[in-house]
Amino acid sequence: MFHGNKVIDVHGHHSTPAQFRAYAYNMIALRTPVGSSLQIPEKAMEEAQARHLAMMDERNVEVQFISPRPVAMMHWEMPHIVEHWTQVTNDVIHQTCEMYPDRFVGVAQLPQVGIDYASDTSGCVAELERAVSGLGFVAATVNPDPGGDRRVPGMNDPYWFPLYKRSAELQAPLIVHASISRDPRITIIPHSYQYNFMTEQALATQLLEHSDVFDRFPDLKVLVCHCGGALSRFIPRAQSSGVAGGGQVGIGNVGMPAHENEQRTWADNLFFDTCAYDKDYLATAMKHKGIDQMCFGTESPGSGTGVLNPDTGRPADDMLPVIDSIDFLTDDDKRKLVHDNALKVFPLFSG
Repeated sequence: MFHGNKVIDVHGHHSTPAQFRAYAYNMIALRTPVGSSLQIPEKAMEEAQARHLAMMDERNVEVQFISPRPVAMMHWEMPHIVEHWTQVTNDVIHQTCEMYPDRFVGVAQLPQVGIDYASDTSGCVAELERAVSGLGFVAATVNPDPGGDRRVPGMNDPYWFPLYKRSAELQAPLIVHASISRDPRITIIPHSYQYNFMTEQALATQLLEHSDVFDRFPDLKVLVCHCGGALSRFIPRAQSSGVAGGGQVGIGNVGMPAHENEQRTWADNLFFDTCAYDKDYLATAMKHKGIDQMCFGTESPGSGTGVLNPDTGRPADDMLPVIDSIDFLTDDDKRKLVHDNALKVFPLFSG
């Protein structure tokens, strides 16, 4: 609980026993699915969740949405491997949620593949339907760069429309979370996948904000992880007294009208989570995005678990003390962040 409010964490990833990882390794090595399904004993699952649940308790998180670990989604693999692994992953997430229905909520993996294998996202629709209608999941994870090669069209492109259409019909939001990159330039960067998260999620945000996606699909809800990937260094044009920023080099722009989409907020469609471990960055993101557009997210356990936050003396992914210390947040703001906004964004979640 946080100031008397039940805490809903929309950004978590499932914890799995060794059998899950061994199955994945064998499937990759043999280049074919291993058997028809993966059966993990309940005792092994309980042992895998013990640490996860203990961390949730330590961080005062009552409920966490759990999705696949992004670096393990295998979207860069061949379609027959991706399809099978996606079903296995969702079945294991479902098993976890069935074991702890009061603590975990399912978010699906989708069988995304690179542009060499798919002309659009139609191949993801059946698994989205199975996850929502059959497994009781409330949302699905979307990787904006499934091939890891930046060749799949941007998230404003018709390539994505089949998935958007069905997502809106099912009332199952899409959670944008990138995965690995095969860009050789970034291999020197430690944990380079984190850099790819930033760039791909920031690009996805920009493309969704400056396109007609939400005009075409007014019931579509999209949440971009990690505060949208990056912050804008520009003053929002909708707040610039009618004077558009930017413009061509050497040409004054006073009196130039802002582009229509740059004045739209997409308040019913585009959302973000609070999973950023630097207090100043998070506070600025809240000001940029607006409290009503943000849901509480920690990714705990994850990349912030073993990092100490010097401001709180707690692990970096213990986010409630950070939020509590941001001085401009009212009690109403905090309630929205940790509880109310999740109910608004995810209609299939009963709370």
